[in-house]
Amino acid sequence: MKLDVIDLANKKTGTIDLDDAVFGVEIRKDLLARTVNWQLDKRQSGNHKAKERAEVSGTKSKPFRQKGTGRARQGTLRAPQMRGGGVTFGPRVRSHATGLPKKVRSLALKSALSAKQAEGKLVILDEAKAKTPKTAELAKALKAFDWGRALVIDGAELDANFAKATRNIVGIDVLPSVGANVYDILRRDTLVLTKDAVAQLTERLK
Repeated sequence: MKLDVIDLANKKTGTIDLDDAVFGVEIRKDLLARTVNWQLDKRQSGNHKAKERAEVSGTKSKPFRQKGTGRARQGTLRAPQMRGGGVTFGPRVRSHATGLPKKVRSLALKSALSAKQAEGKLVILDEAKAKTPKTAELAKALKAFDWGRALVIDGAELDANFAKATRNIVGIDVLPSVGANVYDILRRDTLVLTKDAVAQLTERLK
């Protein structure tokens, strides 16, 4: 399939052939959901922690005598039923990461790219470069586009001026091609790929 290539002045500079094996596959919503969950699972820090019975500081002595008080017998103040005692089955520091086969992740990324292309929300940019790192100048140029919340994916390395200029523009994210992922693609309205990004994603996923 062919798409027009534009520049930051919103002028057509040519066309590009997109590989159907990457941008025209069947959209698998089940794989998209699995991959998004896999990404979000990995993001969880898992550093929540509650002290259990053995970790609570305090005396090991019996709080009161065994008999004659009229109260239920107790052996320690660290027990979960006592005020200030340990927590039973409390959260522990652990990894929330789950596994997902590489083939599933690859197919899900193809599905995400194909979904944006099918919706008409895929834009091919000649290059993502700015002459200066000034946000105001780039924001003025981007007003000519009706992108909404957009994700811009460039080649192997980002242009330093472009990355700095977009840092304070609300709704615009910039990633190198190696950072392309399903979650960030789906959560934005428009996907903007440079010609370098198209070449590298095609090589990576074909």
